[in-house]
Amino acid sequence: MVDYIGVTDMQRLLQRVGVGEFIGRLAKRIEYDYRRWGSFEKSARLASHSADGVIELMPTSDGHLYSFKYVNGHPRNTDAGLLTVTAFGVLADVGTGYPLMLSELTLSTALRTAAMSALAARWLARPNPTAMALIGNGAQSEFQAVAFCHMLGVRELRLFDTDPAATSKLRTNLSAIDETSVATLVVSGSVAEACSGADIVTTVTADKRRAVVLTSALVRPGMHLNAVGGDCPGKTELHPDIMRRPDLRVIVEFEPQSRIEGEVQQMGPDYPVTEFADIVRGQAPGRLRESDVTLFDSVGFALEDFSTLCLLHELLKEHPDLRRRIDLVPELDDPKDLWGGAMRGRRRLRRAA
Repeated sequence: MVDYIGVTDMQRLLQRVGVGEFIGRLAKRIEYDYRRWGSFEKSARLASHSADGVIELMPTSDGHLYSFKYVNGHPRNTDAGLLTVTAFGVLADVGTGYPLMLSELTLSTALRTAAMSALAARWLARPNPTAMALIGNGAQSEFQAVAFCHMLGVRELRLFDTDPAATSKLRTNLSAIDETSVATLVVSGSVAEACSGADIVTTVTADKRRAVVLTSALVRPGMHLNAVGGDCPGKTELHPDIMRRPDLRVIVEFEPQSRIEGEVQQMGPDYPVTEFADIVRGQAPGRLRESDVTLFDSVGFALEDFSTLCLLHELLKEHPDLRRRIDLVPELDDPKDLWGGAMRGRRRLRRAA
């Protein structure tokens, strides 16, 4: 039998643990795994692109456990009442090849993206940030808001979206949860207004195109930029002039993947970047000077999904009353007799019916 986490199971876990606490705990697990960077198999995700979106597989292993995530990104899905991003994943034992857990990762991916954003900001932003501009108020925005309020103590969220309904939705949702109850929500009339006075700027838009969400004129010395929405070829959010700033320091997750999918896809192959793993392992500094502009060019990497699945598996053990299992793999008296063990069981079920 294989552990199973569906959407309702994930909701129950979050109610039990708390969203902010889950994100904080997940950030710790992600940081732990990045410190073990050399233990992991690493590859850019396998992507199947179409005119409508992308479907991707994201595998990795530390030699003991193996995981993969199936994830899509289809920006026009919302026109048909569907989610832009959906995902599920598997955690497996390398020694036997047996799956240990099958889990939803749609909700979990939003949580892990937010956890990674806030974790990177802990290492890159100036100490004690108080205000964050949140540009793009769609499906990911609440998670980003909770993560930065819970983990970094942000006290003012400056909100902007080209769709006022998205901002209204975000305000309603944030007002109803404890994790951001101490934050002041400021609705801005433009990107420039949202960025004014912000210590951190998070861009999390969904259009699959080379958009210009943020320009260099809006970026002040010392800011930390958290670019979340540019996460596939042909999809960016930052004007190239930002990337050319002499005071900019760019941090990526896995360089070969980021050069294809991140903001750095706009630049040449020799454009300098630093991998996040080098920072947490002490092999490279995060912020060199107080006046530096730091950019976390986030595209999402398989290690973070590995961390998420490992944490979920741990939580099932901590909360056994929430545990469900499914018969994804046959259990046989004789492992060499798949036909007899499986098909005879099928006949018995038919007779019982």
